[in-house]
Amino acid sequence: MAIISEHHIFLSEDANVGLQTRLKDAITRAIWDGRFSPGDRLPATRALAKHLGISRITVSLAYDSLLATGYIVSVARSGYFVAPDAPTRMEVVKPGKTVPGDRLDWVGRLGPPPAALGAQATPADWRRFKYPFIFGEPDVARFPVDDWRDCVRRALGKRHFEQIADDASDRDDPFLVEQIVRRSVSGRGVAASIDDVLVTAGAQNALWLMVQVLFGRRGGHVAMEEPGYPELRNLLHQQGLEIHPVPVDREGLKVAEIPAGMDAVFVTPSHQAPTGATMSMARRRALLERAEAEDFIVIEDDYDYEMSYASPSLPALKSLDLRGRIVYIGSFSKSIFPGLRLGYLTAEPHVVDHARAIRTLSERHPPGLTQRTVAYFLSEGHYNSHSRRMRMRMSRRNEVLREALAIHGLKPALKRVTGGTTLWLRGPDGLDADALALALKDRGVLVEAGSAFYATDDQPKNRVRLGFATIETALIPDGVALIAEAIREQVG
Repeated sequence: MAIISEHHIFLSEDANVGLQTRLKDAITRAIWDGRFSPGDRLPATRALAKHLGISRITVSLAYDSLLATGYIVSVARSGYFVAPDAPTRMEVVKPGKTVPGDRLDWVGRLGPPPAALGAQATPADWRRFKYPFIFGEPDVARFPVDDWRDCVRRALGKRHFEQIADDASDRDDPFLVEQIVRRSVSGRGVAASIDDVLVTAGAQNALWLMVQVLFGRRGGHVAMEEPGYPELRNLLHQQGLEIHPVPVDREGLKVAEIPAGMDAVFVTPSHQAPTGATMSMARRRALLERAEAEDFIVIEDDYDYEMSYASPSLPALKSLDLRGRIVYIGSFSKSIFPGLRLGYLTAEPHVVDHARAIRTLSERHPPGLTQRTVAYFLSEGHYNSHSRRMRMRMSRRNEVLREALAIHGLKPALKRVTGGTTLWLRGPDGLDADALALALKDRGVLVEAGSAFYATDDQPKNRVRLGFATIETALIPDGVALIAEAIREQVG
């Protein structure tokens, strides 16, 4: 038995976690890692509290919690000791009795993992970069946290707790569905009823569900934008579908270049991903006409329509649909925060019924607490207020970014966009955007090389997507200067 010195216990610096939890975790990890052994005596509460500069009651409460979980034991008039049967890492990861040759060959059976996240996926450590020109991450410093907490508290109130705690089977929160109909799709000019809406785990889940509904285990031919959303391309490929890339320009998808014989066409008309182009009204009508004439389905991914600030946004493609041929997909993950993982699809009731059945087989329904919280966030007007503030902020950052690029002689691919939180940069001829992105990491700058958005290798190598939802407005000029410097070093 050894006596553990208070000098061997360290608290993490995570200010978002309480002192009691940090102390408990520190001792737990030390036992788990084997640094504190069964029978070792812990420091006295008074001595540890003095050493760490915290109250004695905080230490006592942490010890009580460790007692309750079986990590330590208390001996009268002797103190606290590491429990004889305290769990350790060695107990959990002890080697098995099989030899390597006896283990099942999962690699041979399954092959390599399928492509899932595209190469543009945000790195986990993006927060350590000073100039994160990335897409899809929240501006958490300006999110209305107090309003959100109030909505969570209301959702957890006694009045609603039974509903969110029950197994809802395949049902969605009726309050949220009502808010989606009244405040989301209606704002896009879409006349929908509650039977037309299914809540999903974000837009990606909605896309997956529609691929299962439309194709199941059958093959098929689908068209998508080029450049386009990498995760959609990976999904379609994994499903075994024949993908036909269709080029885009400043008016969006070139409808005339959609090949004949398509079963479905996937589009992002509000702000094309990744170029930011808005599909013109003429192209929208042409797409509907071709869909009707050739009997294909259109899946409209309206992932960030709230960020339309340069001019009034065009109504959704779905608003022009008179025959129920378009499936509309919306998301709260971009407009609230991506970790929310909540979206919806709007389609004919029979389509929704099929999607609901498939969703039930995989996840039953999105979490009830999340659904009810978002419903309150919408109904209380917090969502609209937050979106309005975000539009103003994104409009300003878009201006600052374009001005900074102009100073350094860099040109966006589109002179003007109606909104969005990204800019599609066309670099000088000879630029290798993949090498540029790699070089910029060493300077604290994150950018997305355009190659990730193309299906084929014979596409422009000098395209870069710059996101500005996360980076502070004041840092944009300095970040652009570093980008311009790296481009000059590469191409002169």
